[in-house]
Amino acid sequence: MTEFSITLKPVYSSSALVLPENIQLPPGWTLSWHQAETVKALRDPNIDVVFNTAMTGDGKSLAAFLEVLQGECNAIALYPTNELARDQETQTRQYIADFRPPNNPRVTRLSGAELEIYAENEDISKGAAIATRTSQSEVLLTNPDIFHFLHRGAYIIKGQKGDSPDKLWGRIDKDFDLFIFDEFHVYAAPQIASVINTMLLIQATNRRKKFLFLSATPDEQLIQRFQDAGFRCQIISPLEQNKYQFPETPEQQQHIAEGWRQVARAIDLSFISLEPVAKASETWLKDNAELILQRFQQHPGSKGAIILNSIAAVKRLTPFFQSLLQPYGLTVSENTGLSGKSERERSLSADLVLGTSTIDVGVDFKINFLIFESSDAGNFIQRLGRLGRHEGYDRDGQLIRFDGFTAYALVPNFLVERLFLGDEPSLLAGSVYDRPFLNAAINEKYRQINDFRDYYKRWGAVQSFKLCVDLKHTTIQQQYAGSREKFQSACETVFDTTLKSVAGRVFRWADEWKQFSGQKSGNPIAEDACSFRGSSPLQCGLYDETELYEADRYKTYDLPGILGNLEIELWTEAAFMRSLDATAKRTKQPIPKGRFAHCLAFIKLKAYREERLNWKFHFPGTLENVADAWKVQVLKGIEVWQPDNRWAGEINKKLRDRALVSYVLCRPMSEVRQRLRLPMHFQIYPISDNYSFHDAVAPYSIAFGQSALLLDTLAYQLKSKGGEIWIV
Repeated sequence: MTEFSITLKPVYSSSALVLPENIQLPPGWTLSWHQAETVKALRDPNIDVVFNTAMTGDGKSLAAFLEVLQGECNAIALYPTNELARDQETQTRQYIADFRPPNNPRVTRLSGAELEIYAENEDISKGAAIATRTSQSEVLLTNPDIFHFLHRGAYIIKGQKGDSPDKLWGRIDKDFDLFIFDEFHVYAAPQIASVINTMLLIQATNRRKKFLFLSATPDEQLIQRFQDAGFRCQIISPLEQNKYQFPETPEQQQHIAEGWRQVARAIDLSFISLEPVAKASETWLKDNAELILQRFQQHPGSKGAIILNSIAAVKRLTPFFQSLLQPYGLTVSENTGLSGKSERERSLSADLVLGTSTIDVGVDFKINFLIFESSDAGNFIQRLGRLGRHEGYDRDGQLIRFDGFTAYALVPNFLVERLFLGDEPSLLAGSVYDRPFLNAAINEKYRQINDFRDYYKRWGAVQSFKLCVDLKHTTIQQQYAGSREKFQSACETVFDTTLKSVAGRVFRWADEWKQFSGQKSGNPIAEDACSFRGSSPLQCGLYDETELYEADRYKTYDLPGILGNLEIELWTEAAFMRSLDATAKRTKQPIPKGRFAHCLAFIKLKAYREERLNWKFHFPGTLENVADAWKVQVLKGIEVWQPDNRWAGEINKKLRDRALVSYVLCRPMSEVRQRLRLPMHFQIYPISDNYSFHDAVAPYSIAFGQSALLLDTLAYQLKSKGGEIWIV
């Protein structure tokens, strides 16, 4: 292990010299330059889409809601995680209390679980629940999934008299003036395609609305697509306009104090060089646990976070640090995709929180000590951005001030070598740098993941076709005749294709499915292409016996993660649902059931494995012809091979009957990951057939659902020419 340390300068943001007209602020408040510019842009009738690229911690959320807080605007804000939406609800209510707008806007937060519970309690459909909640709100905080579903007619009961495809979105799009997309840089290509389609639909069917994207790293290609579609865009970039300063000494800080607001504190950042092997970070954390204890002892009042890539690692390390730190009166909690709601809420006030991506996407932790893993450049910058945002925190009405900010980046040794070693290193140990310089060095030297830019042309317009078909529905065909033509033209421009050619592909997939399955209806490939995050054909219902809070034990998790990391016991769906109903009745807490409707299997989670178990998928027969087709296909008969899992046979009984949207490559998984620069959590797995069953390394790779569509846009890079792999 090697350690290299640098210091990051603090960040100061310029205040607005002139406020927009008719802006009412609480006494003593002022606006940053970018906040004032955002208000101006949103008020400008010649601008449709605004990108605010202010740094993390510089008040982009306030910029987004300033018009709402003047009492003259209704807004829908979309957050990529429910955790972030919950965090922003607290912030938004505080803004309303501070600003006291004359209309006292009503705030509603709506997640899938809350929507289901509300609908059940009121004995109404989900569509009616959405209509009710939105009609009673001036501010709606939700996730982009729900926004997508309501514009795709998912909450309309088919065949119900009087229901038209625009029953929900027709009114909601008219009632709200501003659509806010927060943390947009974490969206993948399918989600971006969905947002583009929805914006084009709104633009074609409504008077002009305003769209605001909050992201420190805007996608230039995305902005170009918006402009091609006729959207008038403006980028608000404090960095490009020299509205940030990075003073190094206290004297310099004092010199710029007037008219500038500190948005990030100085950070001591150490790069810990580790071998890029499994559990390297976990081992380092256990070996250096005393360092963490000393941090709390030497700096009373500290709060820390450890952000890792693996849920299983967090689950193993949390009890380890609890036993270490609790004797000293320090609380330790976790926040992952498998943590219960109660535990996640409790984690926000813990002295040390261990988490995964659920806490690196925008949640406003008040910490002064951070240890983090990362998988790529964007991930590194995102996680480091959690630190240095606050000077302290409130404890029983008293401000506890932090006495310094320290971060440890657990990174692969090749990154440390590229940054600090060689003839012309990007960074020098012991030196001082500003954030933009560090970010540029990380972007240049760290792993860059694939942006799947070909997805838009190949798959993005499948959603456009579906929306065009909806606009031809007999109940609204005449009403939206002009809108449909406008929408189709814009989609064909943005996605560089024709909907006629897309229609041909959709009908072909439907015919192939009919022949494959014998069913008269259905189109699995088109359904995945029209979804927001894709279906979860391998999702399982999970009863987590390790969960402390009884009502939080009912979860979902994908089969691959279960096979590698969990000690399990198979359960029946009937027993799972009986247990859920009994728990809900006993605890008097409603437990949403909708997420369990299409689960592959139902499983008891007994414990988390100390060592990951090997496994692979298996296809009975030959995969040669499947892989040689170089296309997305629906496969049936796939099984799991895992000899150490006594439940594998029972799982396979359920799995082999599933029709799975798939893409198969005749390359080992590790090679595909490396060559195609796939994201760390990209869902691609090893698979063998009858002719390669005993190979030490499975010679084929397979991706399912939306991952299969994404892989389809890259696979040409692995085609062979003259027996050699060639890259286009």
